Amino acid sequence: MRRVRTWLPGLFLVAPSIVAIGVFVYGMLGWNVRLAMTDKHDEVSEGDFVGLTNFVDLWDEARWHLSVNHAIVFTVVFVAGALLLGWFLAFLMEKGVRGEGTFRAVYLFPMAVSFVATGIVWRWLMNSGQDERAVGLNRLFGWLGLPQWDWFRDQEWGMAAMALPAIWQMSGYVMALFLAGFRAVPEELREAARVDGCTEWGVYRHVVLPLLRPVTLSALIILGHISLKVFDLIVAVAGKQIITDVPAVFMWVAVFDSHDPAKGATIASYIVLSVAVFVIPYLIWTVRRERRP
Repeated sequence: MRRVRTWLPGLFLVAPSIVAIGVFVYGMLGWNVRLAMTDKHDEVSEGDFVGLTNFVDLWDEARWHLSVNHAIVFTVVFVAGALLLGWFLAFLMEKGVRGEGTFRAVYLFPMAVSFVATGIVWRWLMNSGQDERAVGLNRLFGWLGLPQWDWFRDQEWGMAAMALPAIWQMSGYVMALFLAGFRAVPEELREAARVDGCTEWGVYRHVVLPLLRPVTLSALIILGHISLKVFDLIVAVAGKQIITDVPAVFMWVAVFDSHDPAKGATIASYIVLSVAVFVIPYLIWTVRRERRP
């Protein structure tokens, strides 16, 4: 009875949050999956249950394949670029530079800007106009005598260029994560490695970097789920174009332009599943790690 009295007040305290999450997160997810399993391909019909038909039929559409390929390219470039740049900035900061607080604020500032604002600025920077019509980065490259690019309009490297604004915005956050990881490594371990004859690179390779695996995994999960459901940045930079299509944009077009709720719900379900592939293993790993003595 005493145990019940101990946890009962806490349960009442978090009950509103549990109900809200249950209704607006898991309830909406369930409703979306239910809609994806119907043939409601217009806004007036009720829709009959068709099982996984929509999930299978979606793979017969060329636009879906294109959007998935674009999402994969964007994810690889964005995650790798943000991790490498964030790690490098943290490495420089960890070495100790004058005005560290100023540099840290400058690196973190892009994260305070929304993806929409970032996209509007980078839409001008990555304008594909060349020669006398060049603006943004192409204008700068013209002055320097460097090649000018089509940026996100390029059919082969367009999505790689689209990842540049996202790298610019999130690398500061990754830098903060790695910098905290660097500062958490005990100096005694570094000194012991140096006494054993390790070079400075050897200290980082054999001592510091292995201890940063949890930080790296956390950054990978955060960046991965952001990239898989990216929407606002793509639309702000390029609009709803086929050449920069990703699943989230395809979902918007299916629901609001083509008026096909079932297809939009199917695409949304695939996005949720792709994010779960990143997040669920991380949660399992975290729980197991916390249970270790």
